[in-house]
Amino acid sequence: MSPWVIIGIVVIVIAFLAFFVLAGQAISLWIQSILSNATVGLFQIIFMRLRKVNPAVIVTARITAQKAGLSIGSEELEAHYLAGGRVVRVVSALVAAKKARIPLEFDQACAIDLAGRDVKEAVNTSVNPKVIDVPSGQMARSSIDGIAGDGIQLKVKARVTVRTSLDRLVGGATEETIVARVGEGIVTTIGSAENHMQVLENPDRISTMVLEKGLDANTAFEILSIDIADIDVGENIGARLKIDQAEADKKVAQAQAERQRALAVAREQEMKALTQENRAKVVLAEAEIPLAMSEAFRTGRLGVMDYYNMQNITADTKMRTSIAEDGAPPPTPQDG
Repeated sequence: MSPWVIIGIVVIVIAFLAFFVLAGQAISLWIQSILSNATVGLFQIIFMRLRKVNPAVIVTARITAQKAGLSIGSEELEAHYLAGGRVVRVVSALVAAKKARIPLEFDQACAIDLAGRDVKEAVNTSVNPKVIDVPSGQMARSSIDGIAGDGIQLKVKARVTVRTSLDRLVGGATEETIVARVGEGIVTTIGSAENHMQVLENPDRISTMVLEKGLDANTAFEILSIDIADIDVGENIGARLKIDQAEADKKVAQAQAERQRALAVAREQEMKALTQENRAKVVLAEAEIPLAMSEAFRTGRLGVMDYYNMQNITADTKMRTSIAEDGAPPPTPQDG
């Protein structure tokens, strides 16, 4: 035999073995689909391999849907698989929805799945409502705190029973929005109460007022009930705020008093400086008196007797001043 014939035989054998391997699994799935009355073409199964689609997933999902009475073609399942969807979860959700008589179309289920939501869990929640704790375990706080009209703080824990709304699941807000809205409603309700006893006596007042707000609008859930699990009395926030305000007012008053004192001290220093200035002026004026007297002597406007009389008057004035400072009565003219 020539080398080319041997190479040709080897190639044919390898191709036959590869085809046998591929066709063997494909034939197994093909026979399984026929026996389950959910026929998928043999060549279609083989071509799924070439399109990088797992034929076992498609055939299994097709058989499951057919047994549940759902008419879903293999092309639709393959298209959802190629789009990155979870085919088995979608089919399981459709089967559960059919058994529970919940309207759910294949395209709608695919849209929910491609949106990143767990469509199987959504259907289960529609059948069996779930409970959401408020605040949730992911939050740092352990209770929702509100302050009543009398300043008393109340710590509330609530449980919200919700049911998934499949029509609003795509584009609807998640559980975090429900938790946030319910928490806001609790704080608002407590704040609207005149005193904390009104809330403690009627805890269902919180549930009623929160439900009336329609908190499930534009969310993926329908709120069935809001139950108050626990209410604890916290601090007297009103009294603490008043104490803090009084302390702040005290500091403001002290600052103002210190400012007034500083202004008074500054004014006192200004007056002392002004007094010293005026005294200096008096000293200067007194220093001019001898000069003026000398000039008066020279010009003849002041005589010697006038000068002696003025000295007597000055001495008498000093004497009377000294006596007045000592507390003795001044002498009468006869005494002089």
